[in-house]
Amino acid sequence: MTTRREFLKQSSVLAAGALVFPQIKFSKKPKVIIIGAGLAGLAAAHRLRKKGCEVTVLEARSRIGGRVFSYNITDDLVIELGAEWVGASHERVINLCEEFGLILDNNQFETHLIFAGQYFPKKNWDYSAEWNKKFRKILEDYSQFTIEDKKKLDKLDWWRFLVNNGIDERDLQIRELLDSTDFGETIRFVSAYAALAEYAESSEKNEMDFKIRGGNQKLAEKLAQAIGYDNIKLKHKVVSVNQSADSVSVSCSGGEVFKGDYLICTAPTYALTKIKWEPSLPEDKIHALNELQYARISKHAVLFSERFWEHEDFDMVTDIYGHYFYHATKNQISKQGVLISYTTGDKADVISRQNDGFKTDMICQSLKPAFGDISGKILRHVNYYWGTDEYSKGAYALYGRGQWFTVMPVLKKRFMNTFFAGEHLADWQGFMEGAIVSGEEAADEILY
Repeated sequence: MTTRREFLKQSSVLAAGALVFPQIKFSKKPKVIIIGAGLAGLAAAHRLRKKGCEVTVLEARSRIGGRVFSYNITDDLVIELGAEWVGASHERVINLCEEFGLILDNNQFETHLIFAGQYFPKKNWDYSAEWNKKFRKILEDYSQFTIEDKKKLDKLDWWRFLVNNGIDERDLQIRELLDSTDFGETIRFVSAYAALAEYAESSEKNEMDFKIRGGNQKLAEKLAQAIGYDNIKLKHKVVSVNQSADSVSVSCSGGEVFKGDYLICTAPTYALTKIKWEPSLPEDKIHALNELQYARISKHAVLFSERFWEHEDFDMVTDIYGHYFYHATKNQISKQGVLISYTTGDKADVISRQNDGFKTDMICQSLKPAFGDISGKILRHVNYYWGTDEYSKGAYALYGRGQWFTVMPVLKKRFMNTFFAGEHLADWQGFMEGAIVSGEEAADEILY
């Protein structure tokens, strides 16, 4: 079976082989400029520094980490307003945590359900026996798919694929609720191939397995320390990139100019389109940048005076406004605790604009069938809506119908002395693993 990662590696090699670039001869290690101090940029810089290369990382934000965004909601409790999970299949994140002495805590949950006004505790609900049997067969058959089979599948959306495979209405509605939390939008927008590949190639808990103790930001900090903070320039927004046959020049909004032999650009597609490129990016890349959408996700954290949900491994999907709740302070000792309401798509967009009074009512209404009136236990709200993030305009890349085998290879393609990386170019959209792997692979293209 060809996995997504193997396909991406093959397409990168073919794309590079189809183009002719000058072979630069260096008497010393190349100097590399990196746009973005998220995990892709930091991982690329770390790999290059290990090989003795000079690197300069340019970051528009005032912090490192990008879409990794750990937040201390109290002195004792840290939550993630950005990337949350490390999967059991995420080898590079796990290896880096071992390298840096970071501890991974179990972050698996047992899902409760509120559906049509009725509360179902964990292990007291399921899909129909018929659908469970059919879906197991679908996952088994995926291992025999050829590339052509996968390209045909990519032309369908996930909703249509499920319907074509005979899923009944209740099962479909619950899949919509659960699967939309994975992709950040309704399953009517998601490539059936991107969806099926994720479920077929994932760990048992769909890569929702671990979290870094003390906050996922710890990994960004360890990478930055290894790179050297003096090599990372915060508040340096890139405005233009000029390339010649054997060099690259990057200008920032403050007027500073950085020169190097190569560039690795890890910016999300929205930020990348705001950079002036000279020579201009190829038309097919510009089209691909404009075509790819990012998921609208809002993470609304609520600090409660007590953990009334009782179970440390609590999460719950609902069919009303709060959508998906999970215990964001699992394994952290305190009487207080945080549930995050994780909303996607149109729901996230609407809720993010409302005041705390509206959000309190929304939280209370969503949880009432399971826990009654919990309004008196609310201490504080914290919200971050990635749909209006200044640099990404979304949480992570969303590959729609027909895009995986067309848009993805074009976005990955090298342009002169510039290589591209980021979670949008990885086999794991929305995960730290994808960002890290893509950054390391871009560094390897320069090194080898």
